[in-house]
Amino acid sequence: MGTFAASEADARPRRHHHTRHVGRAVYNPPSSAMVLDANTGKTLYASNENQLRHPASVTKVMTLYLLFEQLDKGKLHLNDDITISHHAASMSPSKLGLSPGSTISVDNAIKAIVTKSANDIAAAIAETIGGTEDRFAKMMTAKAHALGMKRTHYANASGLPNPAQITTARDLITLGRAMRDRFPRYYAYFSIHEFNYAGMSMRNHNHLLDRVEGMDGIKTGFTAASGFNLLTSVKRGNRRIVAVVLGGRSAGLRDRTMVGLVKQYFDRASPVRTAGLVTEETPVADNDVGADTSFDVAEADIVEEKKPEIKAPAIAPRQVVAAAPVAAAIVAAPAKFDDRTASIPTSSTNQKTLEAKRTDRVTAGVITGATSPTTTPTQNGNMRWVAGGAKPAVAANAPQNTTKVGKETQDTPRPALASKGMMIQVGVSDDLGKAKELLTKAKSKGHAALASAQPFTEKLQKGGETLYRARFAMLNETQAEAACRSLKKSHVSCFSTRN
Repeated sequence: MGTFAASEADARPRRHHHTRHVGRAVYNPPSSAMVLDANTGKTLYASNENQLRHPASVTKVMTLYLLFEQLDKGKLHLNDDITISHHAASMSPSKLGLSPGSTISVDNAIKAIVTKSANDIAAAIAETIGGTEDRFAKMMTAKAHALGMKRTHYANASGLPNPAQITTARDLITLGRAMRDRFPRYYAYFSIHEFNYAGMSMRNHNHLLDRVEGMDGIKTGFTAASGFNLLTSVKRGNRRIVAVVLGGRSAGLRDRTMVGLVKQYFDRASPVRTAGLVTEETPVADNDVGADTSFDVAEADIVEEKKPEIKAPAIAPRQVVAAAPVAAAIVAAPAKFDDRTASIPTSSTNQKTLEAKRTDRVTAGVITGATSPTTTPTQNGNMRWVAGGAKPAVAANAPQNTTKVGKETQDTPRPALASKGMMIQVGVSDDLGKAKELLTKAKSKGHAALASAQPFTEKLQKGGETLYRARFAMLNETQAEAACRSLKKSHVSCFSTRN
């Protein structure tokens, strides 16, 4: 297997012959496929299901899995802003093409991933949650292994070409089931047909959403080394299957293969759920990168077993439109699996209040209020900041009174109060004055919860940029957690960290 300069091409499916030359390499990716009954966990069809493959943009399903976890825990919110770094902006297409320092709401970021398969947005999500994309990739790998995806290893958040970015059809089936089981509140994002943003109209690359009855996601992918991939889910009545096709030699052949699998095996699925929900064998804590996740993929590992292939029938044009109406309100997390809860979360905040709060967010740099999923986020070119729920790239328990912590340089020594235990962070800005505004705003929102806290800013160098953390020194863990709860009730994101 050679090294390819090809970028993610989901946005523009290309026509390929069964064998195509890319540079000096032969375009002939190995194929895999699998169909699983989601109600029973029984395998209905499998071909090369345990062989290593490159996931391409199907990688982004795990990226969103970790993002949905943050939303589920209240550490991020759909109206929070994600900042585009220089690293994120440098990603190869497909991407939105946002400039460094600009922001996009979490809600719009999800839609950009699902429809446009935007690599720049995937990298920005990774940095928001993990601090760096490399660290986030280790978090992804740790999560995969906890879910039982033992042969999966992630090297980036987007699926752009990397020899160490590997998975199997069986592992991706596990991820598809886990996504539906864990996050029915957010799963409906995957059935979005079209996303309009900043004058651009982006259609979902999964064209089978319009052609296969009951198909409600999940994600396509393509690189020269992977071929054309599709992980999907189909539900009709009480039956549900999860299916994956990897290594298609064209988008059309991949889609026809998937249609054939659904047609042949769906009716064999049980209408009665007997399998339990997908769970983590060993729960992974936030920002946990697990054990050593270094990986080396030998060319011999990417092989193809010789098994009969499913017959791929032609697809009838626009056979069935599977799009469901979007619900108007967020639903509570269910106590058990229930397909009726699968609706895209939206805000009930009226537009007038929304505009006022959006203005407040720009001037103070603090997340306030809620943003509708269809609202274009404010582009704040004058200030770069990270929502408080984003963890810093370097742990905050570095020794006090040192001048360098990894790549970070402290502006001034931390207050004496900080040495007693916990701190909370309410944001980061590239402007010292703006960082102080974050503190002032948080202080006014926190009231009694921050009465004994001492505000301070902390300078750090990251990627050639000078940033300022806006933090409060606390006394103990109970006070820090209470302060964060109070701030979040006022729509000010924050997280607590030990000194």
